[in-house]
Amino acid sequence: MKFRGFTLDKFQEEAAKAIDEGQSVVVSAATGTGKTLIADYVIDKYLKKGKKIVYTAPIKALSNQKYSDFKELYGEEKVGILTGDVSINHDAPLRIMTTEIYRNMLLSNDPDIEHVSYVIFDEIHYLGDVERGTVWEESIIFSKDHTRFLCLSATIPNARQFTNWIKHIKGHEIKLVTETKRAVPLKTMFYDSEKGFASLKEIKNFKELDKHPSYHKVRGNRKKYFQELRRRRNKGHIELINDLGNKLPAIYFCFSRALTQKKAQLLANKKDLLSNEQSVEVKKIIREKLQDEESTKKMDTTFLLRECLSKGIGFHHAGLLHPLKQLVEKLFEKGLVKVLFATETFAVGINMPAKTVIFDSLEKYDGISFRYLESKEFFQLAGRAGRRGIDEVGYVICYIERKNSDLNTIQRVTQGDDKPLSSQFKLSYNTVLNLIHNHNPQEIEVILEKSLYSYQQTGRQSSERIKRSFEKRKKTLLKYGFLAQGTFGLELTEKGLFGMRIYQEELLVSEIFCSKQTKLMTNLEILLIVGRICFEERKNTQIEQKSRQLSDKLFKKFKDNRMVKSYFLDNPVFVVEHFLKRWYEGCEFEELVELTNMLEGDIFRWIRQIIDLLQQIQHATLDDSLISKVKEIQEKIDRDVISVTF
Repeated sequence: MKFRGFTLDKFQEEAAKAIDEGQSVVVSAATGTGKTLIADYVIDKYLKKGKKIVYTAPIKALSNQKYSDFKELYGEEKVGILTGDVSINHDAPLRIMTTEIYRNMLLSNDPDIEHVSYVIFDEIHYLGDVERGTVWEESIIFSKDHTRFLCLSATIPNARQFTNWIKHIKGHEIKLVTETKRAVPLKTMFYDSEKGFASLKEIKNFKELDKHPSYHKVRGNRKKYFQELRRRRNKGHIELINDLGNKLPAIYFCFSRALTQKKAQLLANKKDLLSNEQSVEVKKIIREKLQDEESTKKMDTTFLLRECLSKGIGFHHAGLLHPLKQLVEKLFEKGLVKVLFATETFAVGINMPAKTVIFDSLEKYDGISFRYLESKEFFQLAGRAGRRGIDEVGYVICYIERKNSDLNTIQRVTQGDDKPLSSQFKLSYNTVLNLIHNHNPQEIEVILEKSLYSYQQTGRQSSERIKRSFEKRKKTLLKYGFLAQGTFGLELTEKGLFGMRIYQEELLVSEIFCSKQTKLMTNLEILLIVGRICFEERKNTQIEQKSRQLSDKLFKKFKDNRMVKSYFLDNPVFVVEHFLKRWYEGCEFEELVELTNMLEGDIFRWIRQIIDLLQQIQHATLDDSLISKVKEIQEKIDRDVISVTF
């Protein structure tokens, strides 16, 4: 069987036949085997039939890439995108959106959902993510009965159980297709920070010898020995890349945005990986890409990136502005980036393989503590190694500082992915409000029993846990006036109807914007509140603070509201006051960057999140005065670099 000039592999053909028969399909296959071709098959088939398709993705970077790809393939009028950042061509037959947006449309009974024939869930194993897994489960549970699914995932050990769960709750045939063999096999190697390439067994032996002082004495001065170790930690990646030989291009994964830039700069200071002709081509592409990006051109990050790219070295992370990410991706695709330092977001679904993947470490900070990667995370990133039709093998190299490494854990993580997909289902207040508004008690009971958690646990106990959680949230909603007893049972109050349309901090946002204080708030005060709610405070983040006058006024306005007062005590608004005030009043983006050590892309993302929450408030409220204020705020802050989404 052929599609777009490709002879389909057996598993791809199996999936295509199931799609032709109107079935849903779960594809569990190793990264790099060609799962996306199956998604292309669905889209091509259903667009020709005049049907509507939704393509959901876990991260905006992947949504953006898919939008660009499909727009080029099918034409601008047939493709739309909906994320928290942007909404383009909302009524297109093919819409790319984050899974959160699709889930929100389902819960709010968006009438357009009735016309969706097929939903593609890219990277469905995110259903096991602690923070976001519930969104994926709810997206499947609340999808319409006529909608079919294509679920794409890296290998899932319990894929049969997952497939049977969907069949159980949706009542239609669903085909499981698996493929464990990669088109380009992977070879995993280890690089000791002192010894260079070595087997894990050899590194374990070195670590044993490290325990004996005499081992260091034979190497001369002990002080010099540890100075050498420190030097290697700072520049070990340069030596590793020197030792790669013909294994370029390489993606070098770091779990820190700052590290990607630092390591790229250090390497660029030492090496030039391009020929003169390639360097000329790179500079030409950079000029063409940035010629209309006046603000972006002036950024320090842009200068650093240009310097690195001219030597065949790049960096890519969520803190980069969108035009810079696009530039790096374009040069990487053209083979003009030989070493790319990237965070893990670069590996999620974005089809940009290299010959070699390097891990700077197998530990990462997950927002709470440092932990080793799960085997699924490791193989997701490792799967970018090996270019189909170009390489006979893909190399995966783990950089190890043996003194601080748990070598047994590293061995377990890198041997194979054996961790099953498990439910992370948790009820949000938003879900509870939507359930009560759209379903009767009997329907709610049936829906609560449909979670993957209930299916995996089996028996009465699991369903009871979720039902208890539902009742607990219901009591809280009654306490704060989101629900009231009506003629036919519980009903949503005006505040409840507002909260039903808010998808983050729904209780807090509703308490603030359904209060009598709403009419007394100025535009700037509204901006400060929304900005503080959206602000994700990272370790070592610094923002210039010059005034707290507005913040103190706000605190006084809500001193009688326990929930809001408590929030302001823990999250004082004055932290963001000067910064947001300057942007609201019209300062240039480069001036804004000078007020903080946040990366440009993080500033962009933060303000886009503010705009997204303002839009939610606008759609949730019936207060014409608040709607007018919110629109005015959006007009003031959605400008310059912030308004550039593609």
